[in-house]
Amino acid sequence: MAEVLSQQEIDLLLNKVKSGEEQGTTQNLEKEAVLFDFRLPNRISKNQLRTIRNIHENFAESFAAFLVSKLQCIVNINVTSIDQIYYSEYILSVSNPACLFTFDIKNTDIKGILELNPDLSLILVDRLLGGNGTGSKPNNIITAIEQKVLGVISERVMLDLRKAWKIIDNYDFRVERFESDIDFAQLTSQSESVLLISFEIIIGEKTYMMNICFATFAFDTILSKLSSQKLSSIRPTRYNGTTSGEILANHLYKTFLNVAVEFGTAKITVKELFELEKGDIIKLDNLISDEHVIKVGSKNLFYGRAGVVNKHKAIKITRKAELNNKS
Repeated sequence: MAEVLSQQEIDLLLNKVKSGEEQGTTQNLEKEAVLFDFRLPNRISKNQLRTIRNIHENFAESFAAFLVSKLQCIVNINVTSIDQIYYSEYILSVSNPACLFTFDIKNTDIKGILELNPDLSLILVDRLLGGNGTGSKPNNIITAIEQKVLGVISERVMLDLRKAWKIIDNYDFRVERFESDIDFAQLTSQSESVLLISFEIIIGEKTYMMNICFATFAFDTILSKLSSQKLSSIRPTRYNGTTSGEILANHLYKTFLNVAVEFGTAKITVKELFELEKGDIIKLDNLISDEHVIKVGSKNLFYGRAGVVNKHKAIKITRKAELNNKS
């Protein structure tokens, strides 16, 4: 049954309306409303975006390994974001001058842009030419020679993208040309949506950004394959060809455990304990010829004999402990 208001409560509500308190509450609610743009370019579903992220995480892993071998330093690459935005928004985010490589996928209408941060481009050129990556230039304009050097990087990006996307289909990524101005890239019209994949490249202690931008107007053929692809089959490259049990077992094999050797036991009084000094000898209950207990964690798992190997103290395992040992 609905609650019946008393006359006092009714008068209180009427007074609030007259004083404008209720109107103020309504106005505050209206201020919190967020306008929704029905033109938002969400052509790709969340599940498909998750698959695309996994694919480019594989790419990041492979490309990072290449940079480590070429730059001879520690390199980490992470996928920071995957966004669907308008091409006009992407144009505004690109610096001028920029380091852009346009590319396409053979036998499709899909085009894209590989954007390297200008500072990252100069660091790569410096290190690839034998420097230590600390060089500087008065401006960020990429010269013709530097374009040729960076061409090696762009070709490697295409190769790693080809490998990463192979789990969906055999796509042939090819570099078209270098551009220093986004206005001449001509990826698509400014009102069209694009898929922007951002990477964080960590070289030593410095962080740089790299973007891969796809025009999504011709993505329908790929999206259909992403929909039919089992998401569970998309896994990092290093796990390809292995089962979940093998992955878990591999991690267990690499787990560190504390191993201790018990050479013997002895009983002394508290008085004798406090009277111990440097050089004193405690007589153990076991003999020299007896085997020593080898503990892993808190479990007695093996028996062994002490010795020396290459002038280092060592213990040689002679046998396993009894399985019913609960000590």
